[in-house]
Amino acid sequence: MKRQDEVKVQALYFMDDGSIPNNSQFPLLIYKSVMEAEDEAMQVLYQNHWSNAWRNGVFPYHHYHSNSHEVLVVDSGSALLQMGGENGEQLEAQQGDVFILPAGTGHKLLEKQADFSVIGAYPNGQDYDICYGKKEERPEKLNNINEVLIPDNDPIYGKQGILFSYWR
Repeated sequence: MKRQDEVKVQALYFMDDGSIPNNSQFPLLIYKSVMEAEDEAMQVLYQNHWSNAWRNGVFPYHHYHSNSHEVLVVDSGSALLQMGGENGEQLEAQQGDVFILPAGTGHKLLEKQADFSVIGAYPNGQDYDICYGKKEERPEKLNNINEVLIPDNDPIYGKQGILFSYWR
């Protein structure tokens, strides 16, 4: 695993597009090429109190979580993801990359290699909802997003992690 001072961080803000709310307070953070193939990503996440973890892919439709932040660690392969809803950005995700999505951030799989896999986890093992940007869910989901607190730990670097330079 790279040391924090070696990490290239990309911070992206996305506007509410009327369907996907995104998060006006916190940016999506991308830590490029942080995890090495031999790193135990799941263990790193658990040590930093990001749990309720799973290993799979990313849904091929726009969705977001209104009641929790989420980390996606690219465990293998590569893919093209769309972050921020229809008006968001298309981003290449490669093995070793870490995406930290604040509550409300839209994400969708566009293309993938056959071996693409991510590990997803949530601060303190929170449960998470899956929201689709439907008009009828909006008022409740916007309220949920505003209630989600900054996590206690960066999912990779713990209490003194990079996350806290961007999320205050």
